[in-house]
Amino acid sequence: MTLHFINATLIDPETQTESTGSVSVEGNRITAVTIGGIANPKGQVVDCGGKYLAPGIVDLGVKVCEPGERHKESYRSAGLAAAKGGVTTMITRPDTNPAIDSPETLEFVTRRANEASPVNVLPMAALTKERAGREMTEIGFLMDAGAVAFTDCDHVISDTRVFSRALTYARSLGALVIAHCQEPVLSRGAVATSGKFASLRGLPAVSPMAERMGLDRDMALVEMTGARYHADQITTARALPALERAKANGLDVTAGIGIHHLTLNALDVADYRTFFKLKPPLRDEDDRLAMVDAVASGLIDIVCSMHTPQDEESKRLPFEEAASGAVGLETLLPAALRLWHSDMIPLPQLWRALSYNPAQRLGLPSGRLTEGAPADLVLFDPHAPFVMDRATLRSKSRNTPFDGVRMQGKVLATYVAGSCVFER
Repeated sequence: MTLHFINATLIDPETQTESTGSVSVEGNRITAVTIGGIANPKGQVVDCGGKYLAPGIVDLGVKVCEPGERHKESYRSAGLAAAKGGVTTMITRPDTNPAIDSPETLEFVTRRANEASPVNVLPMAALTKERAGREMTEIGFLMDAGAVAFTDCDHVISDTRVFSRALTYARSLGALVIAHCQEPVLSRGAVATSGKFASLRGLPAVSPMAERMGLDRDMALVEMTGARYHADQITTARALPALERAKANGLDVTAGIGIHHLTLNALDVADYRTFFKLKPPLRDEDDRLAMVDAVASGLIDIVCSMHTPQDEESKRLPFEEAASGAVGLETLLPAALRLWHSDMIPLPQLWRALSYNPAQRLGLPSGRLTEGAPADLVLFDPHAPFVMDRATLRSKSRNTPFDGVRMQGKVLATYVAGSCVFER
């Protein structure tokens, strides 16, 4: 099948450019990108009408609740939500029940994903068995079964010897380790960031220093072992100097942040609204602005949804007892566009964090708008206004903090390997 996208505003995160042109696709690959013209418009022509065409989003850190909690999210529902949100590749987390810590479990979820999801799904595996932090998994066998990275998700491995051995073994195999940066004792039971607001609300709180302490420890271990390392979320200004030093010293380190921590702050919790309960907790506005600057400068490499489905029974509880997390596959794009509309981050740089950088970190060929790249594309209108209604979400769980919020930016169509998987 031959496709020609003409009259498009092209966003190229690799060269960080924005230009008018066309893209030609044959089969599952991009065959030509023409700036300012039309590249042999034969076959099916898609007139973009000046709307924006970019590589599909590569979302690092999506939770799909198979196995164990399929009522919260399945590969089918997550894939439909991803397609509607412009996400063409989901990198899924292993914090399921049971955890994805064996080749057999990994092969099960890979088979389920291939059967049910309309978008690409690449699984991560647990770094330690049962994510318990006591004994590392068979990293080599899991890589052979298709694991693209290893993480215990929000469970911090407190035993430094176990973590250092896992990093050393991962280093010998070239595996990427993804960690959650928190000092586990200080952050245990915390649901808010320490400060006046948490004190007034009577919420158990944690200092931003807990994140810095966790990152400092991890950077020391990475320096010792030489492992490839990615911090899943850096959310406080106090952690940024440690990240900057690690990169300056040549360590193989990258960092990410969830879209909710880039667009919301601690005050959004307001009257104990549990849809705003996240892990780590929402930070102060000064921290949020520092994170936006870090993404704009490239210090923080990756922006993701941190899609974490929770059912009504898990969220309709007192704030301290409610489950943490929010869905984000469908709201990632319009929420990220808030940063562009407010002139905080240029669109090519924003797309670099959403698509190009996560693909590069995982060694994927996607995330690029160039000849020979996979035809994973998203066509969107960044100016289209709408009011978010969680009842319209395709996820089984609808725990979004953006319910009822006025937003801008709609996905018009999503293509995976040259095939349209969503069209508005």
